[in-house]
Amino acid sequence: MNNAMRLIVWICTLFASATISAAARADELAPSRPPIDKCVWEKLADKTVGLAAWVQRCDFGFRQIHFEFVGNALAIKYSDGGAPDPLVEVFDIKAGETAEAAVLRLLLEKTDKSVSARCVLAPYTQGTVPAGVKRYTFNPDAAYAKELQALASDEVPEPPCGDWGEMPDGIQYFEVPAGDGHKVLFVRAGQDEPLFDEQTLRVVE
Repeated sequence: MNNAMRLIVWICTLFASATISAAARADELAPSRPPIDKCVWEKLADKTVGLAAWVQRCDFGFRQIHFEFVGNALAIKYSDGGAPDPLVEVFDIKAGETAEAAVLRLLLEKTDKSVSARCVLAPYTQGTVPAGVKRYTFNPDAAYAKELQALASDEVPEPPCGDWGEMPDGIQYFEVPAGDGHKVLFVRAGQDEPLFDEQTLRVVE
């Protein structure tokens, strides 16, 4: 092997090593905030589900809270509650489908046609969106929004675009993770700061 060939092999090896190290660092991101009182962060990952997440395990004495994977979702479980409640669901992007097309397909599949016909896919821009991540929601179109505004009252209204669109009393959205073209997440963050870290969700395979 001549010197030029050795140099090429060395450069390729160095590049591959740097790529692997960068991927490893991305998978090892620390939680974006401290845990709440009586809770500790722990990392859960399931390659079958396709998700890795930082979650909080809590012991309040009268109630314990932990997370587990159920079906295609990361779910929260209360010691004094019923079945685990899915908070982050993982869906496949079909072959030849863009991430945005996958989000729209899921919304249309899960929303009554009479409602979805009056709603539009839109970027979700509230809060801090991690670099490279895209978030989407389903909002009323202009005419529908005007009708809803005319009917507004002091009571919390029903979700205008169904259970998978914008929520009047909580936070939820579809998320396309950075650097992944195979999965779409549906994130239910709720009303308060969630006990999982929505800023560091990662797709794993």
